[in-house]
Amino acid sequence: MQETQGASRPFGDTIRSLANRRMLVMLLLGFASGLPLSLTGTALQSWLTVAEIDVTAIGIFTLVGVPYTFKFVWSPAMDRFGLVRMRLGRRRSWLVVTQVLLVGAIAAMGMMDPSKDIYGLGAAAVLVAFLSASQDIAFNAYQTEVLRKHERGLGVAISVGGYRLGMLVSGGISMVLADVIGWQATFMAMAGCMGICIVFTLIAPQPQNVPPAPATFVSAVVLPFKEFFGRRGALALLLLVILYRLGDSYASSLTTTFLVGSQTAGGLGIEGLGFSQTEVGLVNKGVGVAAVLIGLAVGGALMTRIRLYTALWIFGILQCVTNLSFMALAEIGAHSGALAVVVVLENLAGGMGTTALVALIMSLCDKRFTATQFALLTALSAVGRYLAGPTSGFIALSTGWTIFFFITALTAIPGLMLLVALRKRILALDADLEPSGASP
Repeated sequence: MQETQGASRPFGDTIRSLANRRMLVMLLLGFASGLPLSLTGTALQSWLTVAEIDVTAIGIFTLVGVPYTFKFVWSPAMDRFGLVRMRLGRRRSWLVVTQVLLVGAIAAMGMMDPSKDIYGLGAAAVLVAFLSASQDIAFNAYQTEVLRKHERGLGVAISVGGYRLGMLVSGGISMVLADVIGWQATFMAMAGCMGICIVFTLIAPQPQNVPPAPATFVSAVVLPFKEFFGRRGALALLLLVILYRLGDSYASSLTTTFLVGSQTAGGLGIEGLGFSQTEVGLVNKGVGVAAVLIGLAVGGALMTRIRLYTALWIFGILQCVTNLSFMALAEIGAHSGALAVVVVLENLAGGMGTTALVALIMSLCDKRFTATQFALLTALSAVGRYLAGPTSGFIALSTGWTIFFFITALTAIPGLMLLVALRKRILALDADLEPSGASP
């Protein structure tokens, strides 16, 4: 099969894809998926801090996010069963149920006083994280089933953009609101926002031509793994998912230390650039967020016109090259303009790379087991962060920042080489693309 077959789509098709109902739902449900995340992270940490809770307790509270890491454990149940018999289907029924429960759990957090019932607040936060991870499972499965193959790149970009906006509301706007009405009332307001999100699920279109659910719970647990690992080259595909963003994970693991550190970085004896925390925060949260949203949009739009393999290759190279921009910044020094340029380039490439990787994960999921396989593959895609974290400090200490960022670029090469080796298999994922311009 030639790569050029069907590789390009008219620009008008991209506009029609943007305007259809599925894309609107991707934005709205992406927002609903991102909203609870920062409530158990940034917002909760800020609340505990102003309540003068002991810093060791605040550190322990970071464990409330553990359900996000292990969501593949209960995802088979969400593949096997639907919960609501109002013609919602499996995926939307789970979305409605988790969203209703999230409204109650977030409101329960708002009823707590950290200084009086720290354990109750912790239990409510863990419940919110569990329900939020469950909502993510249902949403990821839903978007895999409802998006047509030629829409996946754009759909992923829009949903991740919505996810980021949800996090901005719960992690940024909530902090501003808390200064005015207090944290308890703010969490009640966030519960109200979550309640509105239920409407998004009710207006979402039903996926078409979806295979029936697994016949038994045992089959829902066993068959997703049996089906995936029964494919030729399954282990190589898993390795690609792990390696594709490894270079980016290595660079990001010490980026803040590199930018903020002055005389030493964590007492390790390696000098950073010495930017102020305010300057780095403003650039990352302002310019950086805007750049990643643009990267998502550009990546999604391009993926309506080029093949998945081509997108993975181009965006992978861009991720590799932008690591070298940090290498250049290490040589330039603490220059604010250079910092802004580097942050823009890194976030643009990161947004585009995220779009392609999630589209690849979607393509690898069997629609009979989308919840379990998507949860497993996204968990594996995060392995790079765990590989990078423990070793990055030792590498930076022994080499210095310039060589460290050069090495991070080199760590992106194995993923690109594996991508080339798997070219035919990835092209085959696009072999049965639906005609462009199909009605929504």
